[in-house]
Amino acid sequence: MKTGDQIVEELPWRWGVQGRIFIIGGLGYLFDAYDIALNGFLMPLLGSHFGLSLAGRGLVATANLVGMAVGAVAWGAVADRIGRTKAFSVTLLIFALFSVLGALAPTYPLFLALRFLAGVGLGGCIPVDYALVGEFSPRAYRGRVLTALDLWWPVGVTLCGLVSTVMVPLDGNWRWMLATMVLPALLLFWVRRGIPESPVYLTKKGREAEARVVIDDLVARTGAPAEPYVIPEPVAGNGRRGVTAAAEQLRDIWAHSPRVTSVAWSLFATVMLVYYAALSWMPSILKEEGLGDTASFMNTTVMSGVGILGVLVSTALVDVVGRKWLIGVSAPVAALALVAFALVMRAPTGSVVAIAVFGFVMQLAIPAMYAYVSELYPTPLRASGFGWASSVSRALTGFAPLLFGSVMWPALGLAVTFAVLGLAVLVAVVWMAVAAPETKGRALDGDTADVRAQDPRAVREQTVV
Repeated sequence: MKTGDQIVEELPWRWGVQGRIFIIGGLGYLFDAYDIALNGFLMPLLGSHFGLSLAGRGLVATANLVGMAVGAVAWGAVADRIGRTKAFSVTLLIFALFSVLGALAPTYPLFLALRFLAGVGLGGCIPVDYALVGEFSPRAYRGRVLTALDLWWPVGVTLCGLVSTVMVPLDGNWRWMLATMVLPALLLFWVRRGIPESPVYLTKKGREAEARVVIDDLVARTGAPAEPYVIPEPVAGNGRRGVTAAAEQLRDIWAHSPRVTSVAWSLFATVMLVYYAALSWMPSILKEEGLGDTASFMNTTVMSGVGILGVLVSTALVDVVGRKWLIGVSAPVAALALVAFALVMRAPTGSVVAIAVFGFVMQLAIPAMYAYVSELYPTPLRASGFGWASSVSRALTGFAPLLFGSVMWPALGLAVTFAVLGLAVLVAVVWMAVAAPETKGRALDGDTADVRAQDPRAVREQTVV
């Protein structure tokens, strides 16, 4: 007899059922993208408003990204304990509150503190969104669905670029840029209230009656034939909370498989380091080359705009060529495009072409990487495993804008700086090729023998807050 998880994984795809969850989850992801992209547009404006050096401007992105690193770990753990939907909603409320306070900040130190706190709220969106959407998605479509989820990222970045460009002429433009996100975030919070809890999560927590209600509803709404199924007994938890639980959580994801977790962390750290370096500093780089705010903002928007096409192509390829091949080829090529940009940036046409190539190819890699890392972990560890990988990248990339503006760019020049970052990406994808399995077509919790062979310790139930 099938389990409840298998029933969910074998359902047909319906836009009115799983598609609704995909859209609502994607909108939260759009806000995450918008907020990170906003750092790059705020940096030159805040630099002029508060009279900041390049290093001081880099703190704008650093404060926000470090906050997101904290949020990714905290909310991934919370989602693994209290459920996807509760964590799903609260993250946006925290983000909205501190964003509006940040728009009113009278001093730069206070602004940085509020951007950090807004990041803590929004940092939970990606791990929670991916866990929830992935656990509702049928196995046959899961790779494409999780990859397509990343389509919301370049849409959010592009929308941020367009709105920021329009607001450049306004007095207090950076304050208006922050304030524009608050009302949509609150509206999305309201819409999210109607999403059911993940049935996969409920079965792992032993909440059989609730799981059956959700599963039976999904079967009826998708038109799948009803059949009997069982809900397996959950693995008993250890009941730990707080700091001890956080340490236990970290131990669990490494005990699951050191090789898999090292691959997840190295991919996130290097690929996102390259992407965030470009996203955070591109308006400032172009402005240093003599472009005005409007022109530098629009060229950066081109980079994100072509990324929408990149995500669509990635979605089409991910279940054809597999996650590992798509990441392994596109991520190093994207880094190479940045090196090319640095070499030709004084040629207007060449620099725009190089930026566009980077934006397209990088968005081939990132959606596949997010889907891949989400699939590497079993259900009890999925949100927290993804959250820790995201947190590592956010922590590293959080300090990268500061180091980029104060050390690497002035000392090495742009071309060498981007080449060093590209070398790190190459090392990460080579390690992925030899250390982690391909997840294309694999059941979420059904094919763990390969990683267990790499690490004989059994996967333990995650109970961390």
